Amino acid sequence: MNTLTRRISLLAVACLVQAAPSFAQDFRLGFVSLDRIIKEAVPAKNAQVKLEQEFSKREKELTEQGSTLKSMVEKLEREAPTMSETQRAGRQKQIAEQDRDFQRRRREFQEDLNARRNEELQQVFERANRVVRQVAETEKYDLILQEAVYVNPKHDVTDKVIKALNAAAASPAK
Repeated sequence: MNTLTRRISLLAVACLVQAAPSFAQDFRLGFVSLDRIIKEAVPAKNAQVKLEQEFSKREKELTEQGSTLKSMVEKLEREAPTMSETQRAGRQKQIAEQDRDFQRRRREFQEDLNARRNEELQQVFERANRVVRQVAETEKYDLILQEAVYVNPKHDVTDKVIKALNAAAASPAK
């Protein structure tokens, strides 16, 4: 849902609450923080560990390649005054080719990592949304928001959602 739609929804809720005091007395409002869920829930932490394991080898290879490239540049700078123009140009060309390869590999790594992170976070968000619906139905909330400028702590149901997510992650049948 885009920002404009959210603002319109919040405005509509505010108007309803203002317009109908009897409605406001029976209206149960809740809030959940997705940022806290991503930081604190076990499924989100598990997703992060999974990504680190999946991408650690490639990250290490990129770090090594970057170090090698840096060493080559430093060696060229040290030896350049004693090299012939042909040797210097050949070495610069070699370094430029390796730098292009390094930049390409780093960009591909970042794109792959971002795509996988988005996939994993989407799964966590889907689980969290199911839990939010369960909490809302069980505790008879009329509306639960995910974004707000200010929330009174009495309306925050994030802890309940995190506990339910963690309990589901701890159970053997996922």
